[in-house]
Amino acid sequence: MSRISPQADLADAQARNARLAGRIQRLERRLSVALGEQVWCASAPEAPADIEELQRTITGPEQRNFDLSARVEERDGELAAARAANRELTRAQNQRP
Repeated sequence: MSRISPQADLADAQARNARLAGRIQRLERRLSVALGEQVWCASAPEAPADIEELQRTITGPEQRNFDLSARVEERDGELAAARAANRELTRAQNQRP
């Protein structure tokens, strides 16, 4: 056995290791992409339904809040008018001889 043979074997082993390391990296990337797509497919169909359901859940109370706010403003106006009328009647009552 000559000295060249172990060096050639070492070079071959290093090249093979480099090829295998590259293959491992490509396989890891493919696995990562495949798992990412699997997770996305598993969760994506449910996401819009959940969002739509949440929007419906929120829309009801928001509409009720808007309606109640409008009623409060209307009642505030009625109350202000009633107070103004009460002041006028009180003034008229106090000005009587």
